[in-house]
Parts: sequence; C-alpha cells; structure tokens
Amino acid sequence: MHLLSALLAAASLAGISTFALAGPSYTADGKLELPANYRDWTFLTAGIDMSYSAIAMSMGGSMFDNVFVDPAAYKHFQETGQWQDGTMLVIEMRDAQSKGSINKHGHFQSGPAMALEAHVKDSRFKTGWGFFEFSSNDPAPMVPEKEACYSCHQAHAAVDTTFVQFYPTLLPIAEKLDSLSPEFKRERAAE
Repeated sequence: MHLLSALLAAASLAGISTFALAGPSYTADGKLELPANYRDWTFLTAGIDMSYSAIAMSMGGSMFDNVFVDPAAYKHFQETGQWQDGTMLVIEMRDAQSKGSINKHGHFQSGPAMALEAHVKDSRFKTGWGFFEFSSNDPAPMVPEKEACYSCHQAHAAVDTTFVQFYPTLLPIAEKLDSLSPEFKRERAAE
C-alpha cells in the first residue's frame, strides 16, 4: 500500500494525473465482457458510411459509427497524448435513417446497435492491443491477431494503433504532444 501511495505521489509531482480506469473484464476463457455503461463514456466521434476500402461495402443503406472511450483513458490521453494500458474503445454501428418525424434533409441514427466492437490496450496481448466483435451482449472472443484489422491499424493509425485522425478532440492533442506515429506522419506527408 505504501508503494502505491508513493507512486501516486510521484505521478502527481511529475504533473501526471492518475485516473481510475475501469479496464477490461474478461471471462475465465478470455472473452471480453461488454461494459454495460459504455454509452456513459466519453464520446469521441461519429462517422457515416466510413470504409477503409477503396471498394466500399454495399449494404443497401447508410450506417453511423459511434466511438466511446473510458473517461479515465480520455483524461490520460489529454495529458500525455498516449493511451494507458487497460484503455477500451467501443464502437457501435447504428442504422442511418432520413425519413422520420419532421426531418426533411440529412440523416439521424435509429434503432438498436447493429454491431458492437471493442479495441482494447492490454500488455498481455502480443501486439499490445486486441480487437473484439460482439454478436450480442454476450462476452466476445478476441479476433485472431492474423486478421487484417491488426496490420491496418498498425500501418495507418495516428496514435498507438488507434485512428485518432478521426477523433477531432484528440488529434490536436496528439499533434501538440508529438505522439503521432511515424507511419501516420509519412502517410499524412504523402497526401
């Protein structure tokens, strides 16, 4: 207990805040439990019909992506430009509607989440991060590390395998604190 107090005091003297990170919760067989309160977390961004492929998927409709992060991880990022171990980002996909009530133009989100995914920073994983796809509110197994999401995030993510380039409140912080990845800096310079 004294060691923890000393570490917290040292972090405070160094000007680094400490935050109570909820962190991931796993089942005995390693599946990630979906945080029940993720919608109360810090909202990072929403995208509509985003695709990382030149050949966009055709689903016959539009879809919103909403990204949430644990508030403690968000505060840590604001101060350091980095994600701490235990950071969880949850993305939910929702149907985009254009006809409803008094709406005459544009889109709004409707219905239950069509899909849920999580991106978890955990030093126990080989790559330091794991991806999880939920088919329901049941715990989700980790996406195998051979899948393309890992190499894509490594090659294109602005900060620590996360697409901070799409988070308007965090990109300026990463630029100011110079925590942008070399891969992203090269990609940006080539644009």
